[in-house]
Amino acid sequence: MSKRKRATIITLCLLCAAFVVWLDHGPLRQTWQTYPGTQSQLATDDFAKYHGKTFTVTKVIDGDTLDIDVPDGKSDHTRIRLWGIDTPETKNPKTGQMYFGPEAADFAAKLALGRQVTVFLDEGNDTRGYYRRLLAYVKLPNGRFLNEVLLAEGFAYADRRFRHSSYHKHRQLEAVARRNKKGLWKDVTTEQLPEWLRKTEPNLL
Repeated sequence: MSKRKRATIITLCLLCAAFVVWLDHGPLRQTWQTYPGTQSQLATDDFAKYHGKTFTVTKVIDGDTLDIDVPDGKSDHTRIRLWGIDTPETKNPKTGQMYFGPEAADFAAKLALGRQVTVFLDEGNDTRGYYRRLLAYVKLPNGRFLNEVLLAEGFAYADRRFRHSSYHKHRQLEAVARRNKKGLWKDVTTEQLPEWLRKTEPNLL
């Protein structure tokens, strides 16, 4: 083996070792420690902790995101992203405040803030989204699901990007609200729709 080849191998080994050390001490380690185990184990733990259980809503972030009064990892609350819907943004730095965003957030808060709700996870799907928020259907004290009420009253879009147990029902609820021009569907323009919806259904309106 030539000296150059030997030097190259040694350099690569040192770089690999340095990378392993960086992983152990870098930002990814916190993620591993906060959410230990496999995705399957996380889902099992989430079902045991949340599914069918009742909690109090302590904060409504926007129309499709809220906090409940149970610790999650290092946080003193659990943040929920409502399964199968997308509401106009209110605080997203990329999009800014979108059309009907404040109305959707206010409507969700009116229904859920300070109320006891029951959380249901979706069998066969991940329990966590991209930002590690809990993906859930949230049942209100009156027996209706917040996800569905937001769609039926025209405050949310049925999210076509991810399949889930209520996918077709959500699409139907949105279609009826759109046909009856409820909520945002009364005056929304194509340019005011979220980018993902304009791409998937450019002729929706």
